[in-house]
Amino acid sequence: MDEKPRSDDKAARPTPMMAQYIEIKSANPDCLLFYRMGDFYELFFEDAETASRALGIMLTKRGKHQGADIPMCGVPVERADDYLQKLISLGHRVAVCEQMEDPAEARKRGNKSVVRRDVVRLVTPGTITEEQLLDPARPNAFAALSRLRAGDGGWRYGLACVDISTGAFDVAEVGEAELAGELARLEPREIVAAEAICADARLTSQLAHLDAPLTALGRDVGGESAARRLLDFFGVATLEGFGALGEAEIAAAAAAILYVERTQKGKRPALRRPSSLRRSATLEIDAATRVNLELTRTLKGERDGSLLATIDMTATPAGARLLAERIAAPSTEPELIAQRLDAVSFFVTAPELRARLRAILARAPDVARALSRLSLQRGGPRDLGNIRAALAAAREIVALFSAQEAASLVAQEIAELAVSDGELERAIATRLADDPPLDKRAGNFIAQGFDAELDEARALRDESRRVIASLQQRYVELAETKQLKIKHNNFLGFFIEVPQAQGERLLRPPFDAVFTHRQTMQDAMRFSTRELAELEAKIASAADRAQERELALFEELAGAVLARAQELQRLAQGFAALDVFAALGELATKRDWTRPHVDSSLDFEIIGGRHPVVEASLEAQGKIFAANDCDLGDARAGKIAVVTGPNMAGKSTYLRQNALIAILAQAGSFVPAKSARLGAVDRLFSRVGAADDLARGRSTFMVEMVETAAILNCAGPRSLVILDEIGRGTATFDGLSIAWATIEHLHEINRARALFATHFHELTQLTKRMGRLVNLTMKVKDHAGEVVFLHEVAKGAADRSYGVHVAELAGLPASVVARAHAILAELEAADRRAPVEKLIDDLPLFARAAQAAPPKDALRETLAAIDPDALTPREALAALYELKAKAARA
Repeated sequence: MDEKPRSDDKAARPTPMMAQYIEIKSANPDCLLFYRMGDFYELFFEDAETASRALGIMLTKRGKHQGADIPMCGVPVERADDYLQKLISLGHRVAVCEQMEDPAEARKRGNKSVVRRDVVRLVTPGTITEEQLLDPARPNAFAALSRLRAGDGGWRYGLACVDISTGAFDVAEVGEAELAGELARLEPREIVAAEAICADARLTSQLAHLDAPLTALGRDVGGESAARRLLDFFGVATLEGFGALGEAEIAAAAAAILYVERTQKGKRPALRRPSSLRRSATLEIDAATRVNLELTRTLKGERDGSLLATIDMTATPAGARLLAERIAAPSTEPELIAQRLDAVSFFVTAPELRARLRAILARAPDVARALSRLSLQRGGPRDLGNIRAALAAAREIVALFSAQEAASLVAQEIAELAVSDGELERAIATRLADDPPLDKRAGNFIAQGFDAELDEARALRDESRRVIASLQQRYVELAETKQLKIKHNNFLGFFIEVPQAQGERLLRPPFDAVFTHRQTMQDAMRFSTRELAELEAKIASAADRAQERELALFEELAGAVLARAQELQRLAQGFAALDVFAALGELATKRDWTRPHVDSSLDFEIIGGRHPVVEASLEAQGKIFAANDCDLGDARAGKIAVVTGPNMAGKSTYLRQNALIAILAQAGSFVPAKSARLGAVDRLFSRVGAADDLARGRSTFMVEMVETAAILNCAGPRSLVILDEIGRGTATFDGLSIAWATIEHLHEINRARALFATHFHELTQLTKRMGRLVNLTMKVKDHAGEVVFLHEVAKGAADRSYGVHVAELAGLPASVVARAHAILAELEAADRRAPVEKLIDDLPLFARAAQAAPPKDALRETLAAIDPDALTPREALAALYELKAKAARA
């Protein structure tokens, strides 16, 4: 016999609305679900608990599911961007689920029918486009990875970097060892890849330092399906127009497109066609060097205090992003570098023109990001206003340069601006109001008098609004509270809202005869009246017609803008390039920087060089930076300068400043020096500072050795290497041995230009045996027992490190300092009894030791000389005895 249904079966079943929520959530398990309910996005279950903790908002409950209370929290729709920004910054992904129909339509299907809802987009760290959520001066890209087996059994990686907010789309193919460095240069906000790549523990360990979440796409996108996805997205018949893209690059680009389609739910952003990074020769800088040199972020992860923050005088967000890109990837092509320096020189010599250009650029909006929002149907009237302002700025700039003979790259950018569409500018100007709102649903952004139908509907709507204002005043008097407001939303229509305490009064006679309760909020109550409901029907018709017409005109205007998307993207690039040239001209003028000379030689001669960041900091304190020279050039190979001197004397600053000067010069900037002549550096390596990596099981010394190994295995004659205190993290003799062997390897094998700071004074004696090794020291003045650091570099070697003196300055107890002085005297006396010169004379050089011939093996030589077929039995026996005798002697 069938069992009777249990009485709690009905209670166990979710309500229709909760069933809808569960179904949508199950399709987006890796996201927090923003579920639209009227004026709020609600979150339920674990999502509510997570969001409540992250956002610091109250956790409540709504009904039950399977016998348990359902946790709930919510955020107002009008403030959703603020909450999204916080969630995204914490690494969360958010699925935005909207109401796809009016609640009135749902009620037509029955009282228990649920409003249709669906996810309209996924908001992730690498795909945000909202102006409020973006850092104007920083790209907001995601990176997509693919990989193929290389001939040696390793992996070759395809890398696609896409910035939806600007349309940038770059691809590259790199080896496994180069991947982390390339990603560090691009600084993606998010990395996406197939599940197999995400599950590779070795790879994820290498990428852990990037501070970008890794998202699994689910499957590989390769072969014909990858090419087909690109063809379909860009609407082309062949990929030949994209240049010679490799298989791994195509697969990565297709993975990026898949992620765009998945997160944007069918909306197509205005992406540029993929451009291969192989076509541009740039200075290779590994991830560790970027961190050590603090190019775009300090060691604490902050922008302030970095090289980029110090030199950024750009007037536009796009210019700031381009400057960051050039600092992250300086050119290695002397001709291009010279052209960029010509452009900066042009603005240095034309201060009035530079000032007028920068004033125009400061008014120019971020065209690329406005265009992106319009293409994704997230744009508003203000984005159209930005396009209008950009076109007007382009026209002003072209007129400004009409009588100027500019440098070639400047003239090239002006020519791009000259083709901007005056017809589009006029079309927007005649249709759009002067100060358009951010949201197109706010209305009133089409200029009065442009469209007769819209003007008529507005007149009817605005008259109704005056009636509403009058009605609100009457209800204020009737309810005896000035806090009463008549409001409107899409869910309730028009309603009366009062604070909670006043609402309780309206529920009781005599007020309840007029006011009908509609909704109770956390701190307010909402009501309606028969008169308000009748008025709403009249207003709705006029307001709906006005909004419908205005939105149609918006879409028409947005369509005209998107039809010229490529032209507008070139306009944005032109603004950015001119901004960078003019900003670097401003920087050179204000900081007294000079134009460097960059060629294809192995020169590296800097006269009066200064550290750009430290100098700026000292200037702010009214202090002067001590400039220093550096000469590492040699016609055959690079010199190695061994830099000795006490702690706090400025060795690390000196090392870093020369690396930064090379980066600035090759990025096309003037440099902080009296003069600079550099042979273009192809790879830059830095091993400066101490830090552990305990998450990956690496001590400070292990990190130091890993980075040193990368340098010795990869540096070449055109590289620049800066090494600071190699070997300090282990026992003295171990450290000295490693530092010694490292210098020999750099000199004989890598033959790179290098700066090597050390406290192992024994290494200064190596100049007697190595022709391209020079000694430099930090000058110190010892006055009446007090040590004065002069921060000046001179030829020669230090004989002391003054470490005990620095310890005394740090506040060590006097007894410890005194004992340290006594021990130091004993150790120095012992060292004088065993001079290092004898050790150097006794040890062969690295190359000689590495290339020395193996010792002779008499036994093998004798055996090799015997021809068995030519020996008689007696001769064979004699040969055997001879071999036995030699074996005994060996």
